[in-house]
Amino acid sequence: MRRIRGAKGQREAIDAGEVSTDHRVSAFRNFQDAEPPRTQFSRQKNFLTMQRVFSTYRYSDEPLTSALLAEIAQTGISHVEIYCTPVHLKYGSPKDIRTLAEWIGEHRLTVHSLHSPTERDLLPGKRESGIPISISDPERVRRLDAVDEVKRTLEIAEQIPFRYLVQHIGGGRENHDPRKIDAAFNSLEHLTIFAKQRGVSIVLENTPGELGSPSNLRHFVTDTRLDLKFCFDIGHAHMEDGVEISFEPMRDHLVMVHAHDNHGEKDEHLLPQSGNIDWDAAMSLLSGEKEDFPVVLELRAQSASAPSLADATAAFEKLEQSLAARRSAANS
Repeated sequence: MRRIRGAKGQREAIDAGEVSTDHRVSAFRNFQDAEPPRTQFSRQKNFLTMQRVFSTYRYSDEPLTSALLAEIAQTGISHVEIYCTPVHLKYGSPKDIRTLAEWIGEHRLTVHSLHSPTERDLLPGKRESGIPISISDPERVRRLDAVDEVKRTLEIAEQIPFRYLVQHIGGGRENHDPRKIDAAFNSLEHLTIFAKQRGVSIVLENTPGELGSPSNLRHFVTDTRLDLKFCFDIGHAHMEDGVEISFEPMRDHLVMVHAHDNHGEKDEHLLPQSGNIDWDAAMSLLSGEKEDFPVVLELRAQSASAPSLADATAAFEKLEQSLAARRSAANS
């Protein structure tokens, strides 16, 4: 029997054979049983259009406000991924989450996914200035604290339904370490159950370094047999073995894609076609799949006003056109 701290700070014994669903499950049963959202394609102007998901990571250095959500909605984007940092969203505050739920409804947005927090106690306006949150930390107390933090984000689904929680196994360029793999298993064994009770699937994202590499993630899921899916991050793949090589280990469990660009060295999170990723080749990989995946545009602020939401909309359109062209060529 493993002891994990709950969201309210209590230590509770959790074992896969003893966990039972509570009254909150019924509120999400229909949402959980529905088909996972895939990229929705429709014929328009002789090419196919995809579901656009915009990540609030672009604005994660500032509070998430109703005005910002209104701006996003006005561009025609209907689905968002909310990036969880204490500066951007007080995800542990029920009051703040109730307010966010009102804003989401007011602006007729759908929360497609949440990105699990990677740091706590961030300094306003300064990325990577906080204390890392790692579910693979071999030190038990820090790992359990990280699990608590992830559970707080999952509890948002009790007020704002969302399908996926994007989760890193480690942070930075971490090497493969059996102790970290065991720690990640202990964390995710519990978190997958906690998430399922709230209608959420945990999605592992490939990150730079050995620990979060596509091949390591594939081995992890195969060996542990945990109910986990994958988010293929094109920018991170480009920094490591390349997009095409990285895609193959993840394709069987793939449910979503993160799109952003870089020059192969730093995790810049640029607009697509602003770095040196071959986006036509990347779209060719997606066009060959039987399933269509939501594409999440995950950009980083380069200045106070850039990239703009107009830039993001233009980037979505270019990706759509590239994907449509690849599909058309494959079918001709």
